[in-house]
Amino acid sequence: MNKKILFIVVVLIFSKINAIQDFDAQKEIIQLDSLRRLDEVIISTRKKTISKSYLQSQNIINISSEELLKAACCNISESFDTNPSIDVNFSDGLTGNKQISMLGLKSPYILITQENIPSLRGGSQTFGLTYIPGTWVESMQVTKGMGTVINGYQSMAGHINVELKKPLNVDPFFLNIYRNVDGKNELNFHFKKKVNKRLYSSLFLHGNNRIKKIDKNSDNFLDVPLTNQVNFINRWQYIDLKNGWISFLNIHGLTDEKILGNINYIPDRDFKSNKVWGSQIKTNRVEVSFKLGYVFPDTFYNSFGFQISKSIHDQKSNYGLRVYDINHESNYGSFIYNSIISNTMNKFKVGIDFSYDNYRENVDVFSFIRDDKSIGAFFEYSLDYFEKLSLTAGIRLDKHNRLNTFITPRFHFRYSLWNNSSIKASIGTGRKAANIFAENQNLFGTNRLIQIQKNGGSIYDLKPEIAVNYGFSFLQGFSAFNRQGSFSIDYYKTKFINQVVVDWENPQSIVFYNLNGESFSKSLLFEIDYSPFNNFDIKLALKEQIIETDYQSGKLQKPLTPKNRFFVSISYLDYKKNTDVDNWKFNSTLQGIGKQRIPVNYNQPNGSFSREYFLLNFQLTKVFSDKLEVYSGVENFGNYTQFNPIIASNQPFSRNFDSSIIYAPVNGRMIYAGLRFNLTN
Repeated sequence: MNKKILFIVVVLIFSKINAIQDFDAQKEIIQLDSLRRLDEVIISTRKKTISKSYLQSQNIINISSEELLKAACCNISESFDTNPSIDVNFSDGLTGNKQISMLGLKSPYILITQENIPSLRGGSQTFGLTYIPGTWVESMQVTKGMGTVINGYQSMAGHINVELKKPLNVDPFFLNIYRNVDGKNELNFHFKKKVNKRLYSSLFLHGNNRIKKIDKNSDNFLDVPLTNQVNFINRWQYIDLKNGWISFLNIHGLTDEKILGNINYIPDRDFKSNKVWGSQIKTNRVEVSFKLGYVFPDTFYNSFGFQISKSIHDQKSNYGLRVYDINHESNYGSFIYNSIISNTMNKFKVGIDFSYDNYRENVDVFSFIRDDKSIGAFFEYSLDYFEKLSLTAGIRLDKHNRLNTFITPRFHFRYSLWNNSSIKASIGTGRKAANIFAENQNLFGTNRLIQIQKNGGSIYDLKPEIAVNYGFSFLQGFSAFNRQGSFSIDYYKTKFINQVVVDWENPQSIVFYNLNGESFSKSLLFEIDYSPFNNFDIKLALKEQIIETDYQSGKLQKPLTPKNRFFVSISYLDYKKNTDVDNWKFNSTLQGIGKQRIPVNYNQPNGSFSREYFLLNFQLTKVFSDKLEVYSGVENFGNYTQFNPIIASNQPFSRNFDSSIIYAPVNGRMIYAGLRFNLTN
C-alpha cells in the first residue's frame, strides 16, 4: 500500500511539472483531475510504560510516570512493585519502610541520583526513597550493573536516576487525593507559573499522615507507624534555546515524623521509659541544587554542564531505650564537557567533580564525627556505529581522604546480531564508604549488642568496600500471531574484593567486620513481554539469585533474601475510539517469593527457612476526561502476613526482643482509593 501511495504521489508531481511546462509553451491553463481519491491513513501506536533500548550500550530500563500510577505510589519506594528487575522488601517489623535491592544487593550498593546529582545516600539512605512523592516524578532510568564513570565511583549493583517533572512541561494545576483503609491520607498539589517566555516556575506540595492505630496480629505493636510528613519542592527553569542556555534551580524541604512501637506509646510520656516500648523518628531535611547547561549554537555537538548541590539532613530518633541521631551535611559539584572526535559517531565526555560530607552521629552512648572529602576527574569515550554496534569506555581518578587515591574503570558494549536484537556486556569496579548505622537502622529495633571488629580502617575503624561487577544481557524482539513482544535474559555477578560484613548470626549481637574470604552475588533473570491483544500487555519473569558470604561461622546464604522469584504483570486499557482518553485502566501484579534463610534467633535457635508465598496487587482506574480520573486498588489481596513478626514482643526490654527478622508483609490486605485532577496547558 505504501508503494502505491508513493507511485501516485510521483505521478501527480510529474503531471504538475508537465502542466507547468505546457502552460509556458502554449499559454493555456491545464486543469488536473484526480484519478483516485485516497482514504486517510492513520498510523498510531502506544508507547510502553516500561521500555528497554536496543541501541544504548548500557542495560537501561526506562520507567515512565504512567508506570508509577499502576501502584499505590505514594512515594518511589512503593513504585517498583511492577518491575521485576528490582526487589522490594520490608526492612523491619516496625517502621513500615520498604527497602529495594538490585542484583541481590540492597540499596546502599545502588547509586540513586536525582537528575544525575547524587541524592539519597548517607543519612537519607534508609528513608530517602519516601521523600520523593510519585506524582513528582516524570521518569526513571534504571541501569543494571555498573553505571558510567560520569556519575561517580560508588555504584556496584546499579544506578537509579529520578527525573522530576519540569516547570516548562508541568500542568498549571494538579491535585491528587489518596486514602487507604489503614488510615493513611495523602494530598499532592502542583502549581505552575510562567514568569516570561524564558523563565518558568513550579511548586509541588505534598502531605501525608496516619493517625489510625492498626494492630491486626494482636501483639500490642503497631503494624504500620503513625506518620506525619510535609514536603515541598520549588523548581525554576530558565531556557534560551536560541542562544543555547538552560538552567534549573531546586529548593526542597521536608519535615517527617514517625511514631512506632507499642500501641499505647506516647512519646512525651514514655520517652526513655522501660515501661512502654516505643520509637519516635523526627527528620528535617533541606536541599538546594543548581544546574547550568550550554550548547554551542554553531556546533551543537559541543556543550558543557555545571551542577552543584547542598543538603542538610537532620534525624533524631529513639528506639525504646536506644538512641540514634544523625546530622549529615552534604556538598557536591561537577563540571562536564561534551564533544566529538572527527565525527558524531565518536563522542567523548570529560569533567571533574568534588564532594564534601560531614557526619555527626550519636549511637546509644557513643558519638562518631567524621569528614569525607573527595575530588575526581573522569574521561568517557563512546562509539555509536549506527544500529550495529555501540560501546562506552570510561575511566576516572579520585583522591579521597579516607578511601585514598584510586582508579575506576568501566566498560559497556552492545552489538546487534540480527534485526530486533541486542546483546550487551559490561564490566567495572566500584567502592564506597560503609555508613554502617545509617544503612542498617533496623538494628536499633532490636536489643542486640552492637560490636565493631576494628581493622585499622578510617571509617569506624573499618576499611572501605570494593567490588567488581560484570555481566551480560540479551534482548530479542519477536512477532507471534501478528502481535509484538520481546524476550530478554540478564546475568550479572558482583564479587567483593572487600566488604563490611553485617553479621546477624548470633541472636544476642550484631557484628560489623571486614570480609575475610569470599562474598558474591549472582543474579539471573528471564523476562518475556508480549501483547496478545490490542491494548493488552502481559509480562512474565523468573529470577534466581545466589548471594553468599564467608561469615565467621562459615559460608552462608545471605539471610532474608529469596533465592527465587516469580513475576506476572497484566495491564489492559479500554481505549475510547476517536479520542486521546482511556476509558478504563486495569493492571495486576502477581509475585511469587521463594524461600529465605532465617538467621538464628530466640524463636528459632537453629535457624530455618521461610515458606514460599505469593503477593497479588491490582488497580482499576476510571478516566472521565483528560482532566479527571479516579482509581482504586488492593495490595496483598491474599492477606498473607508473617506470623509473629516481632520476636519477644511481650518482653520488649529483654535481650531477646527483635523486630528485624522480616521476610513477608507485616500488615495484611490493604485497600485504597483516590482521584487525580489536572488542568492542562
